[in-house]
Amino acid sequence: MFPTLIGTVVIAGIVGYASERSRFTHNGILQSIIICIGGAFLAYFVQLMFGLGFRSPGLNAIAASIGALIIVPTHWRK
Repeated sequence: MFPTLIGTVVIAGIVGYASERSRFTHNGILQSIIICIGGAFLAYFVQLMFGLGFRSPGLNAIAASIGALIIVPTHWRK
């Protein structure tokens, strides 16, 4: 359980950094990483409690990170 949680955080951080470097988002690197980690934590615990999600924890982390970047609005976005 603990290695899966650490892997989820690492994958979410990579997705946040990559989305900012590829100009998919304009939040800032740290903000995008924080948003992705929050979404990945949420998806991890939903999958742990209710069993909802993909079979692979890595796919859950990627999907949740991208979803969080799309859903979370930022007021300073132009």
